[in-house]
Amino acid sequence: MPITPLASRPHDHSHCVHSALTEADVLCAQKGLRLTALRRRVLELVWQSHKPLGAYDILAVLSEQDGRRAAPPTVYRALDFLLDNGLVHRISSLNAFVGCSHPEHPHQGQFLICRSCHAAIELEQKTISDAIIQSARDVGFTVEGQTVEVVGLCSGCREA
Repeated sequence: MPITPLASRPHDHSHCVHSALTEADVLCAQKGLRLTALRRRVLELVWQSHKPLGAYDILAVLSEQDGRRAAPPTVYRALDFLLDNGLVHRISSLNAFVGCSHPEHPHQGQFLICRSCHAAIELEQKTISDAIIQSARDVGFTVEGQTVEVVGLCSGCREA
């Protein structure tokens, strides 16, 4: 029987957020990076659900909930920092961001995206990355980065 990914089952989501923020604090300290209050808040917002969040969605929450008057470039810079340091992934097809489940080591993103509830489930299958790299090499192509996005229905939406 397949294991239902955490994003698709009921759980204490505050634990996900707390773990992600704690891990980000540790990783940034180890690398000598500055996790500013805004960067940390943006990361927290991205982790509020397992659904990808766009920059303008983040801006709206900062304005409504936090009373911050952040400009789009400020949020984009925070997202760039988080992306560059492996704390979030960009879901290109949605022009949105999702928290990285394994920021402690660099890896390529592979995502199952529910077309109904929009949950994004991160996979980390080295065999998929290796197959892409080898197939690219076979045709003389050098892979500089890869994100695999697979759209379908999560178990919860399929059963509903």
